[in-house]
Amino acid sequence: MTPYSEHDQARWVPEPPGAERGAFERDRARVLHSDSLRRLAAKTQVVAPGERGMHSLRTRLTHSLECAQIGREMGRVLGRDPDLVETACLAHDLGHPPFGHNGETALNEVARACGGFEGNAQSLRLLTRLEAKVLTEDDRSAGLNLTRAALDAAIKYPWPREHGPKYGVYLDDRPVFDWIRQDAPEGRVSFEAQIMDWADDISYSVHDLEDAFHSGHVTPVALRDPLERREVCRLTRDWYVPDTDLAELEELFTRLVSEPTWPVRFDGGMADLAALKRLTSSTIGRFCHAAQDATRAAYGAEPAGRHTADLVVPRQARLECALLKGVIGRYVMSREEHHTRQARQREIIAELAELIMLGAPRTLEPPLRPAFVQAPDDAARLRAVVDQIASLTDASATAMHRRLAGSSV
Repeated sequence: MTPYSEHDQARWVPEPPGAERGAFERDRARVLHSDSLRRLAAKTQVVAPGERGMHSLRTRLTHSLECAQIGREMGRVLGRDPDLVETACLAHDLGHPPFGHNGETALNEVARACGGFEGNAQSLRLLTRLEAKVLTEDDRSAGLNLTRAALDAAIKYPWPREHGPKYGVYLDDRPVFDWIRQDAPEGRVSFEAQIMDWADDISYSVHDLEDAFHSGHVTPVALRDPLERREVCRLTRDWYVPDTDLAELEELFTRLVSEPTWPVRFDGGMADLAALKRLTSSTIGRFCHAAQDATRAAYGAEPAGRHTADLVVPRQARLECALLKGVIGRYVMSREEHHTRQARQREIIAELAELIMLGAPRTLEPPLRPAFVQAPDDAARLRAVVDQIASLTDASATAMHRRLAGSSV
């Protein structure tokens, strides 16, 4: 396994080393025990609560756990510390607000005057500021105070907002970001973060497809219809891989659904459930092995260094993964009732921001009130309100909106 230096294992606030556990084991435990991870249990993945009569539903928490299992195994095979990669996978969605990506869009509009909102930048803010674990000498929060390598592994986009729509740090979090990225090549994503990113793609594309079969939104009959497959391919190209030829996607998708593991029927019986699990397992395995084999062929058994190698994901694996996302896009995200629900969710976020600001600091949770009271300007006060909304779950955001809207605030 690739060794990690003292620089990699350093913490923003120095701490004595653990007597029985390694630095990355401690990082993993801190994320597992965090409030932010627990809150993901009530945050939307793709299919929202109430859409179906199932007894189980994937959430941001179950997605993060599944991502962590995939990432941990890939990291181990590629010679990385498994606890380090797992920590990044567990932490990668902590910053997601209520209502998933739809909530992220709405909160970005709310936060326009304070620099915008981005789930990945919010994750870093939680890990280094908003979570309660370690305080600095002047009693400011250092968040979970993870190691430099763990924080770097959790950053998918190591650049600020001005570099693109996806970014990993807000302006007022630059000091800790610069500490994390000390000696790292500018803009280069760490090898561990690349593993986390691919594990994330695998997990949500495959498991969301499984959920869509369970919910009845996707049927084997539909996917065997050439006209339906063409529509899936068209959406996949438009949303995820715009530079790809439609004919290439159609050929690949036809081969994919013709695999023996793809179900020809699904009525929810035991045999069908087992067959669907086989599809899930085999697809995850194929995506993982494709990247592992290609990366080891390029760099050897154990690529050295956090910033000296790239995870190599073959084109076919990336396109197949995109097609699975396209299936969800066509049969779940494009439905009219889904759009109606999303519109109401955006209204709740916008109205909630106004209501919280109107009654702040009283309307903020106690840990966030000092940031509002001590804020030097309106932008900083707005950021405290945004932090409050981002911390809410789908249900608590709706309940808080109902409570504040029904009171005089």
